[in-house]
Amino acid sequence: MNQQLMKKTQVEPDMFQKIAGHEQVVFCNDPASGLQAIIAIHNTTLGPALGGTRMYPYASVDEALEDVLRLSEGMTYKCAAADLDFGGGKAVIIGDPKKDKSSALFRAFGQYVDSLNGRFYTGTDMGTTMDDFVQATKETNFINGIPEAYGGSGDSSVPTAQGVIYGLKATNQFLFGNETLADRTYAVQGLGKVGFKLTEQLLQAGAHVIVTDIHEEAITAIEARAAELGAPLTTVSAEEIYQSDADIFVPCALGGILNDHTISQLRVKAVVGSANNQLQDRRHAKDLHDKGILYAPDYIVNAGGLIQVADELYGPNKERVLLKTKTIYRTLLEIYEQANLDVITTLEAADRKCQKRLEQQRHRNNFYTRTRSPKWEVKE
Repeated sequence: MNQQLMKKTQVEPDMFQKIAGHEQVVFCNDPASGLQAIIAIHNTTLGPALGGTRMYPYASVDEALEDVLRLSEGMTYKCAAADLDFGGGKAVIIGDPKKDKSSALFRAFGQYVDSLNGRFYTGTDMGTTMDDFVQATKETNFINGIPEAYGGSGDSSVPTAQGVIYGLKATNQFLFGNETLADRTYAVQGLGKVGFKLTEQLLQAGAHVIVTDIHEEAITAIEARAAELGAPLTTVSAEEIYQSDADIFVPCALGGILNDHTISQLRVKAVVGSANNQLQDRRHAKDLHDKGILYAPDYIVNAGGLIQVADELYGPNKERVLLKTKTIYRTLLEIYEQANLDVITTLEAADRKCQKRLEQQRHRNNFYTRTRSPKWEVKE
């Protein structure tokens, strides 16, 4: 790493203010492999922290820190909502995943994960693959989401896509009185591992799908699949997707896409997708509510992959994962109904549900730490 980036890694005087609310933040620096990473453990009330590791060419360490803090906090809520006995954590590796990967880098990262002695379990995320973490397993056992050939549960995008299907069915049931996917229109943003599988299932179910993706090869592939199925498919530009005449907008790409600019363009009745951190700011949940658009909290809908990687730690079992993923349907309906009853946003209803579980566990002896867990405070 260059000297300028090295200087940026120095801990600033106000660092403890930046990480307030997190239990532990670890800066990992291995000059021999070029590794520079940050591991953030947000909350272990429910158990050891669990969360993926993403690799991205952050412009600065401050930017990487902001991302990992936000993501790890989200994992606490995600684990609580999915009724998993794990807490929230996340890691980021600073670097270009197309240029900077090496076996040595991921083995070095594995050593840092191992040094936490089970406080943090991790695996793939944006910019990393299962094969990357096969290298990390040479240094630590606290890795999940690895290929089936290595004793793992395989591709986590499969249950993630299935979880979104359950979320869409629950939303249809709540809005239209039946859960059928057919004869409705869905605007899918992003045809990555999850978005492509999801779109394929919607087409097979008889739905009309409007899609967009920045990669032309993804568009070509889904057009070919739609032709095979004889299913209606429309492709639009990245900007046009927000103005689509659809029943439900399905974001499956980047976060922060629900904001002042895009919400005003939406013509849909609901937003249900797999993308993480879809709201640019919490206030945008209220903006959607005021516009009459039903919002399915993303950390509820996209929990299928998390359910699989958490289950892997008990021994891979696809049937068990599917049964657990089905609960997304019931959970989402409960959140919709509670939000209506309390006259609050669906995000507030989801957060309260997670808060309740964390508070209940806080008053029990914490089996992970063998101590009382720190007081959990509600997000404002």
